[in-house]
Amino acid sequence: MIRARISAFLFAACLAAFLAACTDRPPLMDPEPVLSGPYRLDSGDRLRIVVYDQPSLTNLYEVDQSGQVNFPLIGDVGARDATVDEVATRIESQLATAYLREPDVTVEVANYRPFFVLGEVGNPGQYPYVHGITAETAIAVAGGFTDRANKRVIRVSRTVNGQLYESRIRVTESIQPGDTLYVPESLF
Repeated sequence: MIRARISAFLFAACLAAFLAACTDRPPLMDPEPVLSGPYRLDSGDRLRIVVYDQPSLTNLYEVDQSGQVNFPLIGDVGARDATVDEVATRIESQLATAYLREPDVTVEVANYRPFFVLGEVGNPGQYPYVHGITAETAIAVAGGFTDRANKRVIRVSRTVNGQLYESRIRVTESIQPGDTLYVPESLF
């Protein structure tokens, strides 16, 4: 009788711990809204900003940790979760209010923010993003799979509009700048 009560109590405690751990997990990614649409800027992206006929303002600028680009004359311009066209419009409107008549601004990504690879790979760490890179290529850059790695499915974490999403993906799928890839250990 006592043994049955202890077993039931341990089962209930384990179930409660498991359910509590499940509530802290980020939501699974819905691939359509997360992977589609224009590229959204974030900290670590390096931008080439060109102001037509203004060579002193044309330069490379980095999106800082607060999601801002510090631009001459106008100061900080919000760039986090914005497209390059939105940043160009913001800079144009601020320059037009006090400094230039009808400014023409172009913004493009010079260098994307890095991606991260963790888990069962040869050299876990941070790596520079190259447009169109797949998870398999990212893992190869990180030293390849270890002997214990699950070589078919990995986990990816991605922040979209300030919210962290997590999902399992195949190694043949593309990744995005800022993604964190986790290669789990294989059960067999």
